[in-house]
Amino acid sequence: MFCRNQTSRATVARGSAMEMEVKRGRFRLSVLEDSAQDCEVQRRIEREVRIREGACKLLAACSQRDQALEASKTLLTSNSRILALMTQLQRMKEAQAMLRAGRRSSDGGSVDKRLPCTGKVAISDIRIPLMWKDSEYFKNKGELHRCAVFCLLQVGTEIHDTDLVIVDRTLTDICFDEPVIFTDVPPGFDLRVELYSCCVEEEFSMGFSTRRLSRLGSASSKKFMATLETAASCKSPVLLPALSVRGPKYHLLAHTSLTLCHVQNSFRTHDLTISDTEGSSFWLPLYGNMCCRLVAQPLCMTQAVMCGKLRIRVCEYNVLLDVYGVLSGSDLKCYQLQDDTDSLETPLFTIPINKETRVRATERDPALHTHSITITNQSGDETTYTIVTHTSEDTHNWMEAFWQNFYDMSQWKQCCNELMKIEEPSPKKMMVTLTQGSLYHEMGKSIVGFIVLTAAQSGTSLELPVLYIVNFDKQQSLIFQIMSVFFKKIQAINADFARQISV
Repeated sequence: MFCRNQTSRATVARGSAMEMEVKRGRFRLSVLEDSAQDCEVQRRIEREVRIREGACKLLAACSQRDQALEASKTLLTSNSRILALMTQLQRMKEAQAMLRAGRRSSDGGSVDKRLPCTGKVAISDIRIPLMWKDSEYFKNKGELHRCAVFCLLQVGTEIHDTDLVIVDRTLTDICFDEPVIFTDVPPGFDLRVELYSCCVEEEFSMGFSTRRLSRLGSASSKKFMATLETAASCKSPVLLPALSVRGPKYHLLAHTSLTLCHVQNSFRTHDLTISDTEGSSFWLPLYGNMCCRLVAQPLCMTQAVMCGKLRIRVCEYNVLLDVYGVLSGSDLKCYQLQDDTDSLETPLFTIPINKETRVRATERDPALHTHSITITNQSGDETTYTIVTHTSEDTHNWMEAFWQNFYDMSQWKQCCNELMKIEEPSPKKMMVTLTQGSLYHEMGKSIVGFIVLTAAQSGTSLELPVLYIVNFDKQQSLIFQIMSVFFKKIQAINADFARQISV
């Protein structure tokens, strides 16, 4: 029998001294789990720090405006992720300190052990209308004002950015079509949407010399690690070290927050809060609204909350049927065999489970030595089903599954009325993005060329490095490390060339 709501615990050897301390109540097992979570958060921070260092180096070495815009966007996204992760790490340290002191969390009051399931949240087809003046849009008068814009989307510590869009007076809407999916999201989520803009008319120049470029990564890393240690040891707010990198600068143009009440299986319009005035160089004439499709898929709607063999009596026919039951979402589906669930067979019958359903456990029948659970649907014609179980443990497991499912549906609300469809990002569109001359694509070609040249001289294999370059979206950290080696090699080549000239 499978139950989705079983929680994982930190592993403690059976019969060990640690287990005895846990049983005596002198040690909390959650302290071990928090320590493991700390390590994972720190690993994520270190990864983002490496990406940030690589982005700084790329921004300093860029010779084209499009590359600089992409590098600056990556830098801003990485900074946002680091700030969110460091804030979470600081909160976890504070919670651990309170646990060691024998106190409860700062929320106070009793803590409910039952937690709602998490789920997926997806936002797609973002449309932000523009309000150009008649003289600009229809008569095409005045200077051509162009800005590079993108959206930063954040739920907790999970942060995504959209593609970069160049906006001028020929566009009536800023469009971001690709879906952005957040995983493991609680029902009380807060999706923050931020629109950033940068004026592209500004002159672009090289930011650093070669010597300054080589020192940039180590200095940035030291500042970040010092900030991380300070945040972990005290309760002061997390502040990132200021950047001194020249190049395009993005500014927050507008923002909004979306919650569970905004989820709907259709397009909706939401208000935007505009952060700046018309006098700014990065300003765009926004209407003050954003249209998008925000959907959610709770795990209770996509995964089985409980499943197992059941004996069900339909009171209308007074017949006992041996079935395999699967509780998922708002239905208890009853199949003839367990294999029918994998072969997508139509269930024998389905018992609706919704807010009008009443579930209760009855006392043990002394004659038949069985337990039972009664399910009554009061909507429309009242129908009663009786689930017969042979042990009190089976009764408890199924009742717990029903109550958990009711609790999940009460927290996710309209998301449990029907299963909302979430579209995955289009692979074809992702391939088009790779060939549009983005920063990573251009630098990736240079890196591949460099690897080919070096490997031809040393006789090394090219298969693994080239494979990683092709999948750079999933291997950003590795690519930035390769780029760092690339820049060092270039410096060495320049030094050798200078020595040859002097000779």
